[in-house]
Amino acid sequence: MGILQKLLSFLFSQLILVLMVSNHNNAMGLKLGYYHKTCPNAESIISKTTYRFISRAPTLAAPLLRMHFHDCFVRGCDGSVLLNSTKTSISEKDAIPNQSLRGYHVIDAVKSAVEEACSGVVSCADILALVARDSVSMIHGPYWKVPLGRRDGRVSILNEVFAELPAPFANITQLKQMFAAKGLNTKDLAVLSGGHTIGTSHCLGFTNRLYNFTGKGDTDPSMDPNYIVKLKQKCKPRDTTALVEMDPGSFKTFDEAYYTLVAKRRGLFQSDSALLDDPETKAYVILQASTHGSTFAKDFSESMVKMGQVGVLTGNQGEIRKHCALVN
Repeated sequence: MGILQKLLSFLFSQLILVLMVSNHNNAMGLKLGYYHKTCPNAESIISKTTYRFISRAPTLAAPLLRMHFHDCFVRGCDGSVLLNSTKTSISEKDAIPNQSLRGYHVIDAVKSAVEEACSGVVSCADILALVARDSVSMIHGPYWKVPLGRRDGRVSILNEVFAELPAPFANITQLKQMFAAKGLNTKDLAVLSGGHTIGTSHCLGFTNRLYNFTGKGDTDPSMDPNYIVKLKQKCKPRDTTALVEMDPGSFKTFDEAYYTLVAKRRGLFQSDSALLDDPETKAYVILQASTHGSTFAKDFSESMVKMGQVGVLTGNQGEIRKHCALVN
């Protein structure tokens, strides 16, 4: 390794250290039962309102979980993904990776219900963290305790999404670096990828693997060829509208089946297949696939709590938005 590479590697490690310390210090401002005195029924109201939607449309759980993930990876868990674009700034919401997000109406309904009970107290960032947890729990996934006290950010910038959010085309090196930059380790990467056990994807997210992987009209050799045949039946070249289940057969249920698929080289995205390219992530995939997800629920809960503390604003930072799509 040359001197320049060593220097860059050192600087990157120092940056991660600074970010982790900053994240940790702010996360100390979060606590369980944060609204116990200021809005005692907040968590109950959020849960009941969320249930109204998930009971009628369980497929909303996946985009709501994804929305929380997309929020936390850009500027931290500050509700910035919820902000609308303005005349002077295009927001995260309008970035291509976020254009397929849905469920904003659930967040708005929850916010309205909470505002009715106690105006100007509960942040949109906290609401998003709780709605994501409750949605997963309501489709037979794990339940975790969410420390609260996040404040809402006032800034949302489209271009930051491409720099911060892991792409479906990312390789294992890129994924590990992007998670490390948020204070999340390699195990968290393997665990949180398991969120792909629910939901669907547009063909656009993976058709390069089916038709033109290296620019020569070829397929991705890391994907099961029999699975490629099935996917080609659903996704024609340049198809931008068709939807494919990420976990065929149980895409509405939060379970460990995702890892069985990845182990069989049937992960939908390159970022899924990439888990087999690292000894630690591969070992985790094999463990969950071979033991019916023996530790997945517990691990997912722990990693979600960690992710929910990334880059949070607390204390006097940020604000409590009156409307989640608009700064005050």
